[in-house]
Amino acid sequence: MLKQLLGKLPRKSSKWTANRDHGGNHTANSNASTGSRSSNGKSANSNISSVAVNNSAPDESQNLGNKIHQGVNSKLNGDLGFSLYEGLPGFKDVPSSEKQNLFIRKLNMCCVVFDFTEPMKNIKEKEIKRQTLQELVDYVTSVSGKFSETAMQEVMKMVSANLFRTFTPQPRENKVVDGVDLEEDEPSMDSAWPHLQFVYELFLRFVSSAETDAKLAKRYIDQSFILKLLDLFDSEDPREREYLKTILHRIYGKFMVHRPFIRKAINNIFYQFILETEKYNGIAELLEILGSIINGFALPLKEEHKMFLVRAMIPLHKPRCLAMYHQPLSYCITQFVDKDCKLADTVIRGLLKYWPITNSSKEVMFLNELEEVLEATQLPEFQRCMVPLFQQLARCLNSSHFQVAERALFLWNNDPIENLIIQNRKVILPIILPALEKNVRNHWNQAVRSLTLNVRKIFEDLDHELFNECLLKFQEDEKKEVEIKARSEAAWKRLEEIARQKSASDAMVVAPRKALTCSASG
Repeated sequence: MLKQLLGKLPRKSSKWTANRDHGGNHTANSNASTGSRSSNGKSANSNISSVAVNNSAPDESQNLGNKIHQGVNSKLNGDLGFSLYEGLPGFKDVPSSEKQNLFIRKLNMCCVVFDFTEPMKNIKEKEIKRQTLQELVDYVTSVSGKFSETAMQEVMKMVSANLFRTFTPQPRENKVVDGVDLEEDEPSMDSAWPHLQFVYELFLRFVSSAETDAKLAKRYIDQSFILKLLDLFDSEDPREREYLKTILHRIYGKFMVHRPFIRKAINNIFYQFILETEKYNGIAELLEILGSIINGFALPLKEEHKMFLVRAMIPLHKPRCLAMYHQPLSYCITQFVDKDCKLADTVIRGLLKYWPITNSSKEVMFLNELEEVLEATQLPEFQRCMVPLFQQLARCLNSSHFQVAERALFLWNNDPIENLIIQNRKVILPIILPALEKNVRNHWNQAVRSLTLNVRKIFEDLDHELFNECLLKFQEDEKKEVEIKARSEAAWKRLEEIARQKSASDAMVVAPRKALTCSASG
């Protein structure tokens, strides 16, 4: 009897319990009475931001979260009960002791992935998820106290569910010729970005947060996760690649144990790009990350880092789409030379190995990079490679493409480079003087002829005796070339005459035979 009386007494419930159990009884009732108020005096719809568990116990709520998570990465259709997307309060409406549980439940709800290929499908549910993601971002930013291991695990599940997906890239054939995009279309934007942006922002703030314990988090941000994250760099959406660049850089800084693995994984992406596909959207972003990493290398450089330069960084000059990532690549290369000036010879010889023959726009890029490398080059390294270097520069001086010739001549406007040339003029002038003389006489572009005269005058004023000696040698070689050409033309004329005579004699021999054959048949 006493138990029955006690059972009829009203139970004292917390604000959180009241919101959970009486936030609307049924979603339909909550929506129908828009003027009704919840127990805390706010509209029931104002707290719609996560999965509602209507008249259910906490265990049932957890089971529902597990069921939602089982549907991760699947495209949802309209047959599922999206009324479950209503009813949970915001973080400000629950006591501090309940916030982490609410955080986990909201993360579970956001594991559901919607189909954004159909804009008019599940509009209400997509907006609810977007608002929930925004609340999660704010919570991660303002949280005080370390994240529990359970919270970390749920964050990683939600991030993985939303980000890791299969790309269907548009074909890039015939879009890049000679390093220039033929089609200047807008980059492809992901239709799911209204959700993806908040997921990336949440993950970035989670990784950067002082409340994220690296020792615990590395169990979930492991090598497998990093490989999947690197795969996302092939996204065609530049906004996504920008987030990925920042996040990977934060991971590299926070999780020291993963640093060698990250470098190796990026190295493998470069190998596949150079040797197999020549198609990868995120090369520039990966190089920007590496620029900061190389800047932080300790001295002396490890052999591993030098091999990375030789086997991956320098061969990246080979693909025809170099223009898409040349600026960060050039920065990485010069960072290596700044770290160890002895690498200048290796870098310059590498550039000469991959120097373009018929691609003028790439030649200009090579010359720009070469100038930056030469600025950091010391005399001993310069002397080791100056002969093949200036043989190539002489060819550039005589290029019929005026931008190539002009860019090569601009090297003399750089004081450190000019000083290196002046100190080694006895070797360099005999190599380039013929190219200078040919430009002065024959180049079609007036600006190139004027710049050539300026460079020629520098050598003539600096060492008149050497200049005259080289000029005399050039004139003698030119005469020899004329004589060789004349002898060659005479030889060809003799051969042509012999061929004509032989052809005439053969015709005279063949004609009687034909006549004899005709008479015999008659």
